[in-house]
Amino acid sequence: MMGQPVIPVSTRPLKSATFISDVHLGIQSPGVEKSKQQELIQTLEWAFHHTDAVFLVGDIFDYWFEYKEVVPRGYTRFFGQLARMTDAGYPVVYFSGNHDFWLGTYFTNELGIETRYDPLRLTIGGKLVEIAHGDGLGPGDHGYKALKWLLTRGWAQWMYLKLHPNWGIGLARWASGTSRHLTEDTTDYGDQERLIIHARERLKADPYDLFICGHRHVPKILKLGEPRGHYINLGEWLWHRSYGVLSDGQFTLRQTNGTILASTQL
Repeated sequence: MMGQPVIPVSTRPLKSATFISDVHLGIQSPGVEKSKQQELIQTLEWAFHHTDAVFLVGDIFDYWFEYKEVVPRGYTRFFGQLARMTDAGYPVVYFSGNHDFWLGTYFTNELGIETRYDPLRLTIGGKLVEIAHGDGLGPGDHGYKALKWLLTRGWAQWMYLKLHPNWGIGLARWASGTSRHLTEDTTDYGDQERLIIHARERLKADPYDLFICGHRHVPKILKLGEPRGHYINLGEWLWHRSYGVLSDGQFTLRQTNGTILASTQL
């Protein structure tokens, strides 16, 4: 798969999919990180055998920046699992988040992964699904929106590439911490949640069956309208280690320990 064109997932007939977000690889203690990465690999292996695609819905890493010849260390086994899946023709899509907004070319060129910076709408198992990490969507959040605008400018990335990787990765960690300070309030605001407001507005403007996102670290399935429209937040891997599965007309939020957090028949 390395070096071969990536077939867009929207052109593939999918009956089922697995969704993972907010793993934040690299933020916790070495022992916890080892366990987390092992469970992530096991979840990907399960998805490979039981669903038709994997969507990595942002913030898989707590920080990410790549140079032409250098990428952050510590993730060889995770990358190996992804490569094994895509080498077999299995589709993996990676959405940028607020901690991994500079995805570069490594994932596509080396691992055969489709990368996306904007929301994606496609049909899975006959259900119309809209997928986005969630950062910067909805009303307010002006501090983060300004930071994202600044850090995603081409000139900012060009300047960053001029830094030695040891300095650059340190700066990426700083940007990650700043983003966390501006965005990661895990309070459940119910109907006042920005992403729920955004999902309701999208449902009115362009109806869907599922709006799937991460970012807020609050795992949830919420019915928004009749007969269509569910808001799904995938949770996170700092405490819940949760992920979503869409299969046979049902969406389920699961934990890696086997617990079912929520489920709905569509």
